[in-house]
Amino acid sequence: MSVGTDDTVASDRGDATPVRRRAVSMKMREVRERLTSTNGLRPAFDFELTRQFAQTRQSSSLVVLVMILFIAMASTLWASGFVLAIWLVTAVGAQAILATMVRRFLGRPHSATEVRTWRNRFALGEGINGASWAMLGLHLVSLDSQASNPFVLFLVMLVVAMATMLSATIPAVMYAGVLPITVVVVASCAALGTVSGSTTALMVAGAVAYFLVLGNKLHRSAVETLEFRAEKDALIAELEQAKLNSDEARRRAEEANLAKSRFLATMSHELRTPLNAILGFSEVMKSEVFGPLNVPNYKEYVTDIHASGQHLLNLINEILDLSRIEAGRYDLKEEAVKLAYVADECHHLLKLRAKAKGIVIHETVEPGMPPLWADERAVRQVTLNLLSNAIKFTPQGGEVRMRVGWTSSGGQYLMITDTGPGIPEEEIPTVLSSFGRGSLAIKTAEQGTGLGLPIVKGLIDLHGGRFALRSKLREGTQVTVTFPPERVMQALAPIVEDRPPGSVRAA
Repeated sequence: MSVGTDDTVASDRGDATPVRRRAVSMKMREVRERLTSTNGLRPAFDFELTRQFAQTRQSSSLVVLVMILFIAMASTLWASGFVLAIWLVTAVGAQAILATMVRRFLGRPHSATEVRTWRNRFALGEGINGASWAMLGLHLVSLDSQASNPFVLFLVMLVVAMATMLSATIPAVMYAGVLPITVVVVASCAALGTVSGSTTALMVAGAVAYFLVLGNKLHRSAVETLEFRAEKDALIAELEQAKLNSDEARRRAEEANLAKSRFLATMSHELRTPLNAILGFSEVMKSEVFGPLNVPNYKEYVTDIHASGQHLLNLINEILDLSRIEAGRYDLKEEAVKLAYVADECHHLLKLRAKAKGIVIHETVEPGMPPLWADERAVRQVTLNLLSNAIKFTPQGGEVRMRVGWTSSGGQYLMITDTGPGIPEEEIPTVLSSFGRGSLAIKTAEQGTGLGLPIVKGLIDLHGGRFALRSKLREGTQVTVTFPPERVMQALAPIVEDRPPGSVRAA
């Protein structure tokens, strides 16, 4: 018992090894990519985040220029025209530098090393842009005007919000654009030593902290979106690979099935030819047609040869029948078949075998059963297989009951019940599989191939019926095959001719 358990565990480990290796290799690849990245993400994520920043910056260039002009016009209320002109040239120049960088970055593909370089360049450009805004903020704070303080607060919040929204995909660039004006304005307001200046410094610091937290959340959201997209792409690739593998496996299975069909067709002819000779000559020798066998052992040997040949021929026929059913090449020769007559005929065929074991077969048929539209050979084979199985596994002095009747839906059924030892519930799938034999058949060394029930189930499925097997240990087994109502041939109602009164029927 321990050996079997160890073998099972070993096989499980062997099956899980490729999966574990694949997972470990993927994990190592991800770690290696993150170590070579600038921010601990995959290089593909670095490029994608940088590309998103560049596209956002490019699409908002006109809006930023309009905002610069609006701030310059509003600042004329407090600042001098010369200072505003210098700041305007500096701000527009910083925007031109960023626009040139963005256009060059989007103009050609880049490797991981180039992406790292471009991120540094963008941070430097955004730092220059932030410094230009810091210069304007420093000038407005130095005026020490009560009226300019709200405008300074508005200016800082506008610049920080703009930098956060446009540069959230690259935190380093976002910090480079936010910190210059924040440090300058907070330090300048705090250095004034007035209540309004201190209040402005605290409000600026609080607003910047809020926008930085918001920018970090936007960055994490962008990273999660890229991760979901990468997982989706990987899943699609795996599905496509699995589809290719399944198509290849299906092609190989079709080729194997074709090879099996050719092999069975060839071998059936090659085996049946010598088997006919074996069966014919052994039958002649067993019947002593050309004279008696002087040695009694010879007659016994001839009987064994004939029985073995019959068993081998039956095995070949069952294998061919099952292969045709599985391949969908079993052609039903449908005709009117009375299920009760077939059951009674099979009963008489197997009565001697049952009598030899002291088994009594009880047959019950409901009256008025119309014929079925079915294959008579298939119906007979189904009945013989089920009845012979019941006789085979019923002990001495047991009983077998065979019942033919109507189903609740209008179909017909054949039920065979025995008083044998039964089949364990966990062995029923094994018994219904090809070449499957239960533990009872193996222990008692009952002769069989394990193809009877699969053939029965296949033939019933071809007729559109149902197959049911119920068994309980030490109580017996019940097998029921059901034919659908569409197979029942009902008698048509007589045709009533409508004739006018007084008319005479033609002879």
